[in-house]
Amino acid sequence: MLVMAAQDDTRPTLLFISPQFLFPLDAGGKIRTTNILLNMKGGAFRIHLISPATPDEETRWSDEIAAICDDYTTWRIAPRDRLHRLAGLLSPLPVSVWSDALHESRQAVETALKARPAVAVFDFTHSAALMPSDTFMTKSGVRTVLFTHNVETEIFARHAKTAAFPMSLVWRVEHAKMARFERTACSRFDTVIGVSGRDAMTLKETFGAATTAAIPTGVDLDFFAYTPPANETGPLIFTGSMDWRANQDGLTWFLHDVWPLIAAARPQTSLKVIGKNPPQHLIDAAGKACANWTFTGFVDDIRPHAAGGSAYVIPLRVGGGTRIKAYEAMAMGMPVVSTTLGVEGLPLTPGEHFFSADTPEAFAAATLRLLAEADTRRALSGAARAFVEANASQKSVAEVFERICLDTLKAR
Repeated sequence: MLVMAAQDDTRPTLLFISPQFLFPLDAGGKIRTTNILLNMKGGAFRIHLISPATPDEETRWSDEIAAICDDYTTWRIAPRDRLHRLAGLLSPLPVSVWSDALHESRQAVETALKARPAVAVFDFTHSAALMPSDTFMTKSGVRTVLFTHNVETEIFARHAKTAAFPMSLVWRVEHAKMARFERTACSRFDTVIGVSGRDAMTLKETFGAATTAAIPTGVDLDFFAYTPPANETGPLIFTGSMDWRANQDGLTWFLHDVWPLIAAARPQTSLKVIGKNPPQHLIDAAGKACANWTFTGFVDDIRPHAAGGSAYVIPLRVGGGTRIKAYEAMAMGMPVVSTTLGVEGLPLTPGEHFFSADTPEAFAAATLRLLAEADTRRALSGAARAFVEANASQKSVAEVFERICLDTLKAR
């Protein structure tokens, strides 16, 4: 127990179950979850966060953990080798769920639930595999919320569609597994939260969630302060965890299909890829193509690395949920070019808040236009920042999330 609130706290307890340690904030889901907890702390609930962690992680990030919860409990996970993950291919569970559904994790969650919190929030669809049996949950009387950051089955379907054989076959099998798992998971919770109205509707109509709700996407407007867009000599910017397959797929498409069109028109153009664990095969492919790309790897803060960028690109073809990266770029003043899927679930207007492009030719043309037209860059940048200021504060997102949890509790 790393953090402990005052014992006379009479607020109902919200148990928040994270299947991953939340720090550093190097992925969109971690950023979304952490900012919700940060802005909920001190509100209607006493927040008890539980997650896996190593002793070193507990010590290094103790201040950040204390800022987002009142109580904190950890569990340890024994190392698993690649054979454990490969065994998931033979499991009825999707491999990604199999990898999270560990004995240590399930035991820790069951122990925490025995304390009978008022509400238990399971973070990410995968964490539904950590919920004890229906009999246990009925006896406990704990109200439950599933916080989905994506419609997972859609992501798997998109991978199956874009992957080459034989991986396309693997994705089709995993897609069928995930569809079964997601349908079962949604049926077990009192409330299922989506990160957009579109996701919430899909979770209800396709996967049978009885009660759904949606939260908006938020961004820290103070942290991501506005700077007018740079001139056309600055690099293009992409940010995202590079160990996520959707980002790898998007940049591979961008490299092979879009980049040659940009480089032919403006040979001096460069791209900076900011994100942890860039795969060697992508670095090698960029080098082989003589593309003027740089990869930063993990950085503690993306802002100084993104500073001076002329435009921000989101060339995603697979994925789900909503893209926090789009709002971060807009808040910082970088004009955005994105595929339709890259801003899916965000209430943005193409041509006003960003440029939309789904073919290589359209994506290259939109990017080249931003590089060539200073007035267009400034207009798009200003309108985008105004939009996130009016619609995407982290405080408002946390207020919506807290209200959903209170409504779930009252529905007892």
